[in-house]
Amino acid sequence: MNLVLDEALSEESVSALYEVGTSCSLEDYLAQPDHSMDARIARAREQLGATTILLGHHYQRDEVIRFADYTGDSYKLSRITADSNAKYIVFCGVHFMAESADVLGKPDQQVILPDLNAGCSMADMAEISQVEACWRALENAGVAEDTIPLTYMNSTAAIKAFCGERGGLVCTSSNARAAFEWAFARKKRILFLPDQHLGRNTGYAMGISLNEMSVWDPWAVQLGGNYGGSTRTALEHSKILLWKGHCAVHQRFLPSHVDQLRAKYPGLRVIVHPECRWEVCQKADALGSTEGIIKFVEESPMGSTIAIGTEVHLVNRLAKEYASHGKKILSLDDAGCLCTTMYRISPQHLAWALENLVEGRVVNRIKVKPEVKKWAKVALDRMLEINP
Repeated sequence: MNLVLDEALSEESVSALYEVGTSCSLEDYLAQPDHSMDARIARAREQLGATTILLGHHYQRDEVIRFADYTGDSYKLSRITADSNAKYIVFCGVHFMAESADVLGKPDQQVILPDLNAGCSMADMAEISQVEACWRALENAGVAEDTIPLTYMNSTAAIKAFCGERGGLVCTSSNARAAFEWAFARKKRILFLPDQHLGRNTGYAMGISLNEMSVWDPWAVQLGGNYGGSTRTALEHSKILLWKGHCAVHQRFLPSHVDQLRAKYPGLRVIVHPECRWEVCQKADALGSTEGIIKFVEESPMGSTIAIGTEVHLVNRLAKEYASHGKKILSLDDAGCLCTTMYRISPQHLAWALENLVEGRVVNRIKVKPEVKKWAKVALDRMLEINP
């Protein structure tokens, strides 16, 4: 069995090994059209039965998510993983989600990611060596003792372990405020990784002013800055220290998109994901995680026109589902904001992974190293214990 290092991490910092194994040729599957996989996937699912559960994140393409036993955002799927007794967890998401499933799963469970190239650009913006360098700088500045590290779910297992070992926890967009309240009950300052926008929007909604937040730029450190592009005084007076990372999809939404659609559709209601820029969130009627967005659409009155600032697959799915309810659903940016890494998982990849399981072969297993898993689980368990 071959072991493949995560390409997003260096050999020194890698937290998970990807077991590829010996399998049927993936190339043979990729040469076939999408629709030709449907019957094969359905047949493999039936043969595998209760031994296997298939999890699908809301941003997955329709051709894949239709086969999921459970759909949800990363928080909901984390809870499902923790409660599952299935031997195999096939995760149609991205690598950090599969890592978390392995951390939360039982010792005899195996987690499979149908395509190892399904990564997350945001998670890649915080490497463990950079975060450790940041923490050393905070210690040198005398502020680490009063600081608790929190990481968004969209981070590597190594980053989750870093936070768990230092008294912190993991959060998702569903429970970010609860996580912040938990942290502030213990320390005066939060180091929030890796999405600056979620951290800023959450803190601002709690009444923390923008001038009480500082941004830590890891690249400024590498260029010779001692304090991540900030100053020691700014760090000392900050309540939230924001890592300079972002979601490539949600950062594309601009305030002008909100203005243009409001001018075109009087009475428009706008909801955006809190990974969007602060300026966009201030113009929206509501902020919501993917589950929160779905609930907002569901509870909106008939005849509503709703613009959504999030990944286009979810938006399109909601538009189709609620058209018969008299609700018009629009993307905040009609150019379409696609999560290209989530899109990598195709029906062909799914069929390949499932049919190999039927034949007794586990491909693309995600296995977090034991020393990383220990503290990452501490951080994730703390997340599951707080109220969302």
